[in-house]
Amino acid sequence: MKKEDHKPAEKIINLWVQPKASRNEVVGYQGEFLRIRVTAPPTGGLANRLCCQLLAETMGVASSRIEIVSGHSSRRKRVRVQDGDTTIFDTPSAARNELGKKGKSLVKKRFKS
Repeated sequence: MKKEDHKPAEKIINLWVQPKASRNEVVGYQGEFLRIRVTAPPTGGLANRLCCQLLAETMGVASSRIEIVSGHSSRRKRVRVQDGDTTIFDTPSAARNELGKKGKSLVKKRFKS
């Protein structure tokens, strides 16, 4: 008997990250990019780490399940999320419906760094 390979569900999300912001939050979609603000500076990968932590908390997964695929030194990033509830980030309209924010910002999720 062959073992069936069970691949975890994964999704690629395009991000626009704003480092050195006044607070940590997932703002919403701007075009095809999910806009995220983080308080960490972009030096030494601090903003990337905080971005992954914020996404993990928002999606309810461990931060180890989120990986930056490209854009490590850019504001535009492609992120792979495994095993998360990625349906809330499928499209801007789906995200607004899921979170009950009709016509407003996507999450406005804040947490302390």
